[in-house]
Amino acid sequence: MPPSPPLPSRYIGRFAPTPSGFLHFGSLIAALASFLDARAAGGRWLVRMEDLDPPREVPGAQDAILRTLENHGLHWDGPVVRQSERHEAYEAVVQQLLASGQAYACTCSRKTLQDYPGRYPGFCRNAQHAPSDAAIRLRVPDREYGFIDRLQGEYRQHLGREVGDFVIRRRDGLYAYQLAVVLDDAWQGVTDIVRGADLLDSTPRQLYLQELLGLPQPRYLHLPLIVQPDGQKLGKRYRSPPLSPDQAGAALLRALRALGQQPPSALAGAPAEVILSWAIAHWNAEHIAPVAALAEAELR
Repeated sequence: MPPSPPLPSRYIGRFAPTPSGFLHFGSLIAALASFLDARAAGGRWLVRMEDLDPPREVPGAQDAILRTLENHGLHWDGPVVRQSERHEAYEAVVQQLLASGQAYACTCSRKTLQDYPGRYPGFCRNAQHAPSDAAIRLRVPDREYGFIDRLQGEYRQHLGREVGDFVIRRRDGLYAYQLAVVLDDAWQGVTDIVRGADLLDSTPRQLYLQELLGLPQPRYLHLPLIVQPDGQKLGKRYRSPPLSPDQAGAALLRALRALGQQPPSALAGAPAEVILSWAIAHWNAEHIAPVAALAEAELR
């Protein structure tokens, strides 16, 4: 396996939750790993609220997420960035890509595409529809994109065969995650992205956007997902209880064990700040299991 890229001279990491619910244990693992990776490198750790989809946002979730992070001792640097405040930047790039012919309008309905799961069949690629009342898709090259993940190793995906042209602005006017995350990471100077393995197959699309727009490529570390006995990802939609502030220390210790770190038993009952101080001093990302998922029951 080729070696991972070297550590950057300055490290900027981030945690980017979606406010469609409250933080649960799976979210804590992603937040904690990104926090520790940044702090152990002497870097900055940012928080960005990915509130791109207002209909899915739970009222009060943004404030609750920030309070939960603070209750667990995960204090961020600088102001919280909200994607809902970045629409002008996204639209400028959409218009740039439309003008260059690298993006186009797509009027395909969900019903039209229901028989084509996965790769977009390209029905509107050369139709030259007007961009009003249409989704905007990015033309992808007939090429394979790959990278070396710090944990999962080499990952490759052929965009033309496996994905097809993908949406960067939805028909309802909302901006797509793939576009927003690439622009925001570059704008914030993010050098390292630590996130769940459910986003591993999004990365080649993001690599293509970075290349197309002349943006730097961060390093990536995709963490194992925490799954329930039925195999469902531990998440907001699958009976995952929100984190309790009075159990912050116990949750941090459990999350550290899930990340392959070995906190000493003497830390049981310690406040979050003491646990985090030990965790920063002893952080080693190479101890995380390089698997796609971990069973929640095994972490208790």
